[in-house]
Amino acid sequence: MTKTELLTKTELFERWCDEVWRKGNLDAIDDFLKTSTLTAGVVPHMQMGPADFRELVTVVRFHVGPIEPTIQHCVEQGDWLAVMMQFDSTRADNGAPIQVPGQVFLRFEGDKMVEAYNLLDFMSFFEQLGLLPPDALTICLTGHKLDWS
Repeated sequence: MTKTELLTKTELFERWCDEVWRKGNLDAIDDFLKTSTLTAGVVPHMQMGPADFRELVTVVRFHVGPIEPTIQHCVEQGDWLAVMMQFDSTRADNGAPIQVPGQVFLRFEGDKMVEAYNLLDFMSFFEQLGLLPPDALTICLTGHKLDWS
């Protein structure tokens, strides 16, 4: 039995957040995901494997400064872990603060995540980066289009 097998799912996820998001350690992804692991919800209608997740982390980290993931609530049941969390950072271009709330639903086999369903507020993330206009969701709810023509 390895040391990580003694950890709770919450503790394993905390380590994932520390290594992958806080430290940007892309090699650690293989320590937490099986090669067959698929994550859903990050990009709509697309499942991502470990290699895709490396690219996602790299792209996100390009846009922001140091990332501080905060786990707000966790619920463990059997092989599953449900997490409410927030990512705090700053814009890479001007240092303005960024806060992105999210929820993650994970299934574990031993010390590896084998299924992951992610729901992060990417709309507000892109608003905070200045890539979408402020209040883009509110604008869309009124029936107006975001038009770049």
